[in-house]
Amino acid sequence: MPGHLTTHVLDTATGRPGAGIAYRLYRIDGQNRSLVAEGRTNSDGRADAPLLTPKTIAPGPYALQYDVADYHRSIGLALLDPPFLDVVELRFGISALDQHYHVPLLLSPYGYSTYRGS
Repeated sequence: MPGHLTTHVLDTATGRPGAGIAYRLYRIDGQNRSLVAEGRTNSDGRADAPLLTPKTIAPGPYALQYDVADYHRSIGLALLDPPFLDVVELRFGISALDQHYHVPLLLSPYGYSTYRGS
């Protein structure tokens, strides 16, 4: 399959998908950023469509931002002011245009992890 980028969020504190989380994908060029894609995760915690497709994928550094404090508030979690995690940003690089890059976010109110998925 030609190169593309997908993402999803799992709420490890509740054991459920991170539904309704706003995200933004930026292409980084030195000190500049350009918005490439944005949306909200669906009921399964996934972006409805690839954030980068074979037509839009390009090598280089990227940043994915997730509005996690807004999500935690939306599910009724009381957060401190300011919250420990507000916006999580994951920076990663794309080098092979013929590969599928999958960036999952495993999330709790006080920590997160990620990895290159498949």
